Amino acid sequence: MNRPADVLYIDTPDALATFCARLREADWFALDTEFLREKTYYPKLCLLQIATPAEAACIDPLALPDLAPLLELLVNPDITKVMHSGRQDMEIFYHLAGVPPAPVFDTQLAAPLLGHADQIGYANLVREVLGVTLDKLHTRADWSLRPLTHDQLRYAADDVIYLVDVYLRLRERLEQQGRLAWLEDDFRQLASAELYESPPQRAWLKVKGANRLKGPALSALQSLAAWREQLAQDKDLPRGWLMKDDVMIDLARQRPATQEAMAAIRGLGERLVQRNGPELLLLIEQAAQRRPEPFPETGSRDRLDPDQDALVDVMMAVVRISAEEHSLNHATLATRKQLEALVLGDHTGGVMQGWRRRLIGERLQLLLEGELALTVRDGRLVL
Repeated sequence: MNRPADVLYIDTPDALATFCARLREADWFALDTEFLREKTYYPKLCLLQIATPAEAACIDPLALPDLAPLLELLVNPDITKVMHSGRQDMEIFYHLAGVPPAPVFDTQLAAPLLGHADQIGYANLVREVLGVTLDKLHTRADWSLRPLTHDQLRYAADDVIYLVDVYLRLRERLEQQGRLAWLEDDFRQLASAELYESPPQRAWLKVKGANRLKGPALSALQSLAAWREQLAQDKDLPRGWLMKDDVMIDLARQRPATQEAMAAIRGLGERLVQRNGPELLLLIEQAAQRRPEPFPETGSRDRLDPDQDALVDVMMAVVRISAEEHSLNHATLATRKQLEALVLGDHTGGVMQGWRRRLIGERLQLLLEGELALTVRDGRLVL
């Protein structure tokens, strides 16, 4: 394995510029972050770790005036950024740079194509691929505190040092099996800016319990959720600090007409009612004059009839056959819930995206169209 003898600690602009000049010559590098989000809307970047086969570094964004030299590399189309479960890291850099890093390679997305569990964690993947058990001592550390200890820096650096070797081995095996290109759509989607945008007008879709509302109550919730989301973004505060989901649901259901009635709703703080009460009452009143936005059409809320349920059983057989052909776990290809959604008309789910579409989605579509069938040969189901 490639394991640098020492880890650089970068906390000055000159050191960052020098390190980035060396990175500029690389075709790829491994990347990870440590961040906090408990007290903010946007994740607060506290440490950034980078490794190549030759060196590793921990970059301290709290000590640097900016990360401009590094952000330039993150959007450099000639350098691949290697991450594990990189969606949250990508979100951080999207807000810092205005665009997500690209191109990317995510080892969590790649691992299932080689027989590893779907959504496998980093420590488990390192153990399975490299036979190394990582220390979890600093998993819950407060990375905003300074100074960082030597053990903390070593722990953080290991997240990219071993990622270098995991990436090299996964990539080699994917190339040998002709599966590397299968991941292009998944990685392209991971680098899509739309994935990291949070438009306030769509915030209601993330509110727990929204599916139990309809009519004026749903319309009121949509306005309240948009208001909360915009305010959380403006003030960089967690949504729940402004108004919890269950309180917002009650507010949308009751739709009070006065501040006195609003103040009687449990969980609405007195300060919020006094400061924002008139604005919220106006939002509720205006919402009552329009129809609510419909829920996205997925068909997943419908129940299967007996024929559809039997069809899902047949589709599961196709999934198992395809998984066996490619030496994969069938649960990695498709879940029963995904197949049920496909039968009900949802053609946007995971089974119809990325490499899964190529491996199983197109087959299932042919089955639904009557162009593919199952038969028994020598006591085995075959397509």
